[in-house]
Amino acid sequence: MNAEKIALLVDSGTDVPQEVMDRYGIYMIPLQIIYKERTYTDKLEISPEEVYRRLEEEVPSTSLPDGAQIQAILEQIKADGYEKLLIVTISSGLSGTYNVLRLIGQDVEGLAVHVLDTKSIGIGAGLQAIRAAELIDSGLTFEALIAQLDKEIVQNKVLFNVATLEYLQKGGRIGLVTSIIGTALKLNPTISCNEEGVYHTVAKSRGRKRSIDKLVEIAVEFVGNHEEFRLAVAQGDAYEEGLQLKAKLEERLPNAKEILFGTISPALVVHTGPGLLGMGIQVIR
Repeated sequence: MNAEKIALLVDSGTDVPQEVMDRYGIYMIPLQIIYKERTYTDKLEISPEEVYRRLEEEVPSTSLPDGAQIQAILEQIKADGYEKLLIVTISSGLSGTYNVLRLIGQDVEGLAVHVLDTKSIGIGAGLQAIRAAELIDSGLTFEALIAQLDKEIVQNKVLFNVATLEYLQKGGRIGLVTSIIGTALKLNPTISCNEEGVYHTVAKSRGRKRSIDKLVEIAVEFVGNHEEFRLAVAQGDAYEEGLQLKAKLEERLPNAKEILFGTISPALVVHTGPGLLGMGIQVIR
């Protein structure tokens, strides 16, 4: 156990599986999903399935965690006996959550706060949070923990395919992904985050099956000869394809430390729409 008592807080867009949250006692600050009639708290008051069901009638917007909520959870962390806090957020290039938490965190008395900008999103950011939990559990000091995680950001990669770019465009999250003219050709873009944590296209495949194969190819290339690595599959209304991707990864990369499988958060559903297939890759050594 760590001599320093370090708490870990993630935003709900990191998609850390609940069993991992429970295992390490990770705190969560939820994003907000805004419909005309009311605002919902991500993961707590609305499910991905409900967002999908309502997309035809209304595409909601999302917003940063509420300031009062942030203050409340920081005070709770202090009350639980922590003096140091690591916060892991989705990319500052895709959300203002990083900056809001950093600004509020630096003014909290009695709590040393560091916010890690993962330059990633969804389970790609979540893998970095899981790694942080392991390092905290291993007994690293707060300073050593921060230095190690900063160094390892480039050892993580997120990739995903969407059935349509419509929702990324509507939500203003299109980044450097160019609209593909040629829907009739069934071109599926494989999207990742660049060094600034902004979406960009890394491949285009004709048809969904080939796009899944492309995800596997990129994973194999990224892992290379590394001995220790972790993989994750995340899906949004693409459960069967998610299982196919997981099976292909198990076949091609059987030495993975683990292959997590889960559903993306409602807040991410808003910006990707149905049919999302995502993957996180984390090289440890």
